[in-house]
Amino acid sequence: MNRSVLLAALSVAGSLACLPVFAQSQNASPTVKVTPLGGIDGEFCAQDRALIFEDPNGTRILYDPGRTVAGANDPRLGKIDVILVSHMHGDHLGNAHQKALNAGSCGSPDMSVSAMPNSSAVNIALAKKSKIVTGSEMPPFFASKLKANGGDPANSVLVRFGGNVTMGGVRIATVPALHSNGLDPDYIGGDFGKAMKEAGIAGDVGLATGYVLGFSNGLVAYLSGDTGIMADHELVVRNHYKPKLAVMNIGDGFTTGPNEAAYVINDLVKPVSVIASHANEVGTVNGKVRPGSKTETFLKAVKVAAHVPLSGKTMEFDADGKCAAGC
Repeated sequence: MNRSVLLAALSVAGSLACLPVFAQSQNASPTVKVTPLGGIDGEFCAQDRALIFEDPNGTRILYDPGRTVAGANDPRLGKIDVILVSHMHGDHLGNAHQKALNAGSCGSPDMSVSAMPNSSAVNIALAKKSKIVTGSEMPPFFASKLKANGGDPANSVLVRFGGNVTMGGVRIATVPALHSNGLDPDYIGGDFGKAMKEAGIAGDVGLATGYVLGFSNGLVAYLSGDTGIMADHELVVRNHYKPKLAVMNIGDGFTTGPNEAAYVINDLVKPVSVIASHANEVGTVNGKVRPGSKTETFLKAVKVAAHVPLSGKTMEFDADGKCAAGC
């Protein structure tokens, strides 16, 4: 074999040897991990709200702890850097929580442990030394609760509509959510809280919010809170923030119904993928979508890749909003 032929053969062999390494590096692109903390392992249940988002850099964000996180000592929590609360209703803020993991049933979890007057969100923030990032007029409430319990009121961080903050390398913005946001007087307590409760008056903490998260791998995710349909879904969420992943409430009655939620996703936000949320029903049985459920209706109506948040099952999403594992 002459010298030129030998060099060419070696060059080809070297290129082929490099191909698996290159492919492996492409497949190992960083992903955002999303882990539901629901009421029953492996199911999507009536009270399920809580999700943990883990950035590739390790920053962990708890969204709407609600009633299925079994208090600040829930072993599924681990390190929590940031807590997001979309609004002050007990099923999101956490006025009570499950007695233990998997306590009760999917349709009727055992939520017999009161978190009042602090809330699960505050108790978790105190235990984990987390930041609570909210918008509207909610931050002073959280600052007051943290201070009253020996925490640092500066850990309640404000970000109002149109602005953003960066926590642990994750950009956090708030966007409008069309929903009520009254504060239960039991969080206030005393004679003042009692008088409010007797009069049927809730505390004013401003508007409910949704969130847009920008992760270090480039993924942008929209978290809807309990919103109804609004023009901001297209004008603000889609046109400005351009999320590739959405978490969308589907519960009906208290929030958008499954068909309305599908309209928001299909025609207004148009992400690549969506995670169903806030079904207010037994959405799955033995990990399979229950026939005739609102969850099934939403999955059939939506035109993008849709995922059911089974408690404890981690899903991973790439920068383009595509599920890379766990879906």
